[in-house]
Amino acid sequence: MSTALPTYADVDAAAHRLQGHAHRTPVLRSSTIDALLGAQLFFKCENFQRMGAFKFRGAFNALSRLTADERRRGVLAFSSGNHAQAVALSARILGMPSVIVMPQDAPAAKLAATRGYGAEVITYDRFTEDRMALSARIAGERGMTLIPPYDHAHVLAGQGTAAKELIEDTGPLDALFVCLGGGGLLSGCALATRALSPDCRIYGVEPEAGNDGQQSLAAGHIVRIDTPRTIADGAQTQFLGDITFGIIRRDVTGIVTASDAQLVESMRFYAERMKMVVEPTGCLSLAGARHGGIDLRGQRVGVIVSGGNVDMARLAQLLAAG
Repeated sequence: MSTALPTYADVDAAAHRLQGHAHRTPVLRSSTIDALLGAQLFFKCENFQRMGAFKFRGAFNALSRLTADERRRGVLAFSSGNHAQAVALSARILGMPSVIVMPQDAPAAKLAATRGYGAEVITYDRFTEDRMALSARIAGERGMTLIPPYDHAHVLAGQGTAAKELIEDTGPLDALFVCLGGGGLLSGCALATRALSPDCRIYGVEPEAGNDGQQSLAAGHIVRIDTPRTIADGAQTQFLGDITFGIIRRDVTGIVTASDAQLVESMRFYAERMKMVVEPTGCLSLAGARHGGIDLRGQRVGVIVSGGNVDMARLAQLLAAG
């Protein structure tokens, strides 16, 4: 399997395709968190990316590689929200139809945005239905190309451009924390980091309730779990992909977890101290840096803020409850 894994060359090629389409998102600092951890933290703010999350990078890269016939027939994706919006927006930009399979309980803002970008949305029950089987059936019936949210070489190569830009802007890092669901962002960032800052330690951060990645790394094979119940809706995956696990197993230093309470704490920090709206899943990386038990004192630390798509009412509810 290792011979088929994408490389940094794929990330670099994706960066060229994304020029003029994806935002080069800012890298922000916080003296407050630096003092708290005794380190220098660099926040790569993908909450300011087009459609509000890093997912645009991978979706646009994958869709831009389709043939004219594939574009005519359109694309289908399954997603809890951010990949949905990313594929819908990329399809609109590239002039192709899109169908998105989304869970019934996906955040209302993500459902509305996906439809707003012109996609047809088909909903399912994430706790009783198999989204992959449903999506494969619909794609086959309609002759559409299925673009999975993470286990896809062109998708993860696009995601890796976030770390590429971060390291280009900051220079070498000692540690990098990346939100982890299915592993597309983590594996893509690992490819970029190993090439540009080879001594950097790379940590994935996933919800405590859904630590399949942590279990998989420890077991040496992909571990499947039930759909986790967590406020990090973008990380409610049940298992890593074959491609993403291959890269993670080879290149990632370790995987830590964060509780929902720690995610709320991070949401509050972003809102109060950095004046940013960050969704719960996007808070995983900071929560991991703060609570993952890793000594960061005196180090240069990258934090990938994966997205900011959260309903304002839900944000207020979470912050009030926390």
